[in-house]
Amino acid sequence: MIALVDCNSFYCSCERLFRPELAGKPVVVLSNNDGCLIALTPEAKALGLEMGTPLFKARSLIEAHGVEVFSSNYTLYADLSSRVVATLRTFAEEMETYSIDESFLKFSPGVTDYEKLGRTIKKTVKQHTGIPVCVGMGPTKVLAKLANRLAKKRPEYGGVMIMPEGREREEILRSVEVGAIWGIGSQLTARLSAIGCLSAWDLAAMNEEATRRVLSVTGARIAAELRGISCLEIEEIAPAKRNIVTSKSFGQAVTCKTEMAEVVATYMSRAAEKMRAEGTVTSCIRVFVETNHFQSKDPQWSGAASVTLDTASNYSPELITASLRALEACWREGYRYKKAGVMLLDLHDAGAVQTSFTTLGPEQQAKRDAAMRMLDAVNKQHGRGAVTVAAAGLAPAWRMRREKCSPRYTTRWSELREVKA
Repeated sequence: MIALVDCNSFYCSCERLFRPELAGKPVVVLSNNDGCLIALTPEAKALGLEMGTPLFKARSLIEAHGVEVFSSNYTLYADLSSRVVATLRTFAEEMETYSIDESFLKFSPGVTDYEKLGRTIKKTVKQHTGIPVCVGMGPTKVLAKLANRLAKKRPEYGGVMIMPEGREREEILRSVEVGAIWGIGSQLTARLSAIGCLSAWDLAAMNEEATRRVLSVTGARIAAELRGISCLEIEEIAPAKRNIVTSKSFGQAVTCKTEMAEVVATYMSRAAEKMRAEGTVTSCIRVFVETNHFQSKDPQWSGAASVTLDTASNYSPELITASLRALEACWREGYRYKKAGVMLLDLHDAGAVQTSFTTLGPEQQAKRDAAMRMLDAVNKQHGRGAVTVAAAGLAPAWRMRREKCSPRYTTRWSELREVKA
């Protein structure tokens, strides 16, 4: 049996954890630069607020009903996510952390009372971390995902749903629209609807040849999983990334190349840190810049440029130097830039680097590796940006706008919650 444990309104639950007076009140969390609503509590949804709505369009409704608004605090969310994951690991033989708020758990055949186990997981996570979760269980990942969706949407399950067998499962699958199935997006839904496949049961009942013809191999696996045939394994170790992209919009437009160089250096530093954490190197980087396409009155420009390294590397200063060369190639004066990003392409194992005539000797390479390990260790212990490259600037004006950001309660001594007795 496989379980999917999903944190309820995770970002909002993290904010409520340190503001208990917000229990039962509408709360929303905003995207980067306080642009759109990306997380809502059920109370906020009941007011008519919707995911993805720009803040300026929702402001009147928010103010009328006293909705509590937070800027995204990813440092806090990531730390609380790791605590939830640590608690879940005590319950299962195998576990896959699917996203920041979702994990798949696989149990041994010896478990007999899955309903009791599900409620124990729900209670324990809440007790240990303060984060509410829903638990869905089934013999496959797709059925577990569906069970979790029903546990969250149907009050009669009380947050825990075990996918039944036989006639009961058929009735449930008949009641679920095919577009609600994990892995079936809007395009596939339209394709299935055109041939009369409208429910999860319709998809499960399709023969394999028809499923492959309409949905390819991936769709055939989803259909098989709906029938209770496991095709998707638990991935305890996530596969290494083939590419890494770091990109964000700015708090205010960037018009100066020197300022944009700080942006690129900052983003490249973060991307290189991610790459080192996975033990990979890159031989090709790409930099892109964009104006704000929603400001139709402003002149528009989107540019991109790539640089290939002689020898694959994950050394931040070398990558930053290369990225600034790419910026020179794609920068155009006279525009108000709203977004930029860096891409690390052709990632591969750091232990399998093809050498060239420009490759450093073992002693020099060892010094570089030691410097990067020290840099990453300091930033991991004291927080991102504790030590950074000078090219990234000290207090740039382009930093992401986060006017309503809560304290980093769990990772900063200076931001610990105060309790007065």
